[in-house]
Amino acid sequence: MLVKKLSDMGFRSEHAYTGAFVSIGLSFLSWMGSRKKESKGLDRADRWGIFVGEWAPTFFGLGLALREYEKK
Repeated sequence: MLVKKLSDMGFRSEHAYTGAFVSIGLSFLSWMGSRKKESKGLDRADRWGIFVGEWAPTFFGLGLALREYEKK
């Protein structure tokens, strides 16, 4: 149902894959930026990178689901 709705809205598997790769880059950038500016220490900087990095598997999963739906 969600995949059909996303497809009807014009969201394609390529968009999801792009989002996944962008989130990987953002994860690295947020980790580096937080590492230099975070006053709470390295642990918190690591958590920022991990938080954003967890978006990538979600986007990859959506991309796979949309790709299967697009084959129909």
